[in-house]
Amino acid sequence: MTINQIQDEIVEEFGVFTEWLDKYAYLIELGKNLAPYNDKRKVEQNLIQGCQSRVWLDAELVNGKIMYTADSDAIITKGIISLLVRVFSNQTPQNIINAKVTFTDKIGLRENLSPTRANGLLSMLKQIKLYAIAFAAKTEN
Repeated sequence: MTINQIQDEIVEEFGVFTEWLDKYAYLIELGKNLAPYNDKRKVEQNLIQGCQSRVWLDAELVNGKIMYTADSDAIITKGIISLLVRVFSNQTPQNIINAKVTFTDKIGLRENLSPTRANGLLSMLKQIKLYAIAFAAKTEN
């Protein structure tokens, strides 16, 4: 699936909820289903700066596609990072670099987050793109 197709799928999933409390509950559920993150990888270099809660993000290039793994110590944030991992994992570095993130606005996520969580979301997106830029540079050389 393309990044846009996955984003559309997420928008559709969140579209069944009319109340933000229900969307938060769904976000928490998504966080609970995030693939386990190896505690040995919970090191300073994998910690995303700019997040109020602690968020670890790691990436590896497998057959030309980036695989992200992540975790957070906050339940809502864990749900948010699980969505980002879903959107961007198994994509090429160039597709990630060129991607426009639309689902966060379409589901109302950005406007329903506290300012500190919204900044955290931007920090997570920035780190995902930085990994993609780094892997793209490695594959060009």
